[in-house]
Amino acid sequence: MTKVLVATDKPFAKVAVEGIRKIVEGAGFELVLLEKYTAQSDFINAIADVDAVIIRSDIADKEVITAGKNLKIIVRAGAGYDNIDLAACTENGVIAMNTPGQNSNAVAELALGMMILAARNNYDGSSGTELRGKKLGIHAYGNVGKYVAEIAKGFGMDIYAYDPYVSKELMEKDGIRCLNSVDELYTTCQYISLHIPANEKTKKSISFELLSKMPKNACLVNTARKEVIDEEGLLKTFTERADFKYVSDIEPGCKSEITEKFAGRYFFTPKKMGAQTSEANVNAGLAAANQIVGFIKNGDKTYQVNK
Repeated sequence: MTKVLVATDKPFAKVAVEGIRKIVEGAGFELVLLEKYTAQSDFINAIADVDAVIIRSDIADKEVITAGKNLKIIVRAGAGYDNIDLAACTENGVIAMNTPGQNSNAVAELALGMMILAARNNYDGSSGTELRGKKLGIHAYGNVGKYVAEIAKGFGMDIYAYDPYVSKELMEKDGIRCLNSVDELYTTCQYISLHIPANEKTKKSISFELLSKMPKNACLVNTARKEVIDEEGLLKTFTERADFKYVSDIEPGCKSEITEKFAGRYFFTPKKMGAQTSEANVNAGLAAANQIVGFIKNGDKTYQVNK
């Protein structure tokens, strides 16, 4: 019998687990749960005899993938998949997938919530500013970026975007002003909402050079990955621009220096919370289960992220 493991250090909500079980067992498969495990060795032992695995932010490194002697597919319940060793998956003939779009609205709502927090000076009692009429730049117009734009329209913001992988026609159809370069986006927009993945091209790409080009009272909103930020450049921006604010769903490595020197100009969630809503939790889990069933039964590789 096909065996499906759900390995979650931070477990899915009970209703999500029940939904996953219904999908998996309805397909004639066996479901195994590994929740709140305390050591990576627990994951390595649990994956040894399963055919498929669903994870969240759990680390599926080479040791984990290699330990899965029967493993055929691993699905990250969420959009980002940098916690999976894709090379190890490919080397071992394992299909790796994500579940794009399932967490998108949750992340977008957090991005706008943090913009409001920054505009109102972290609700410290001082006079803040409004979002209406401000220019918002969306850096990467994917699933999350589209929701950010949709919500921001309700605030009356002027919305711009840059994404070399999305057509100008599609953006303009959505009422977005398409810009031709990253430099143009940062030069134009007071607020920037980051949605780029962390890869060899993007790591440390958000530099002092880019941030220094932003208009007065600039605010960078990061619900992507901390690796895309050049932290030396970030600190230099804080130092040289008293008007600059940074709000993030990912604590930077230089958090202690920022908190010590730049009070009132930052906000970091205590842990990555973009997808931490009950709706996103359920959606991503069910999508992962359905993708496993689709692959095992029909060979569907629609959301494969490794080659």
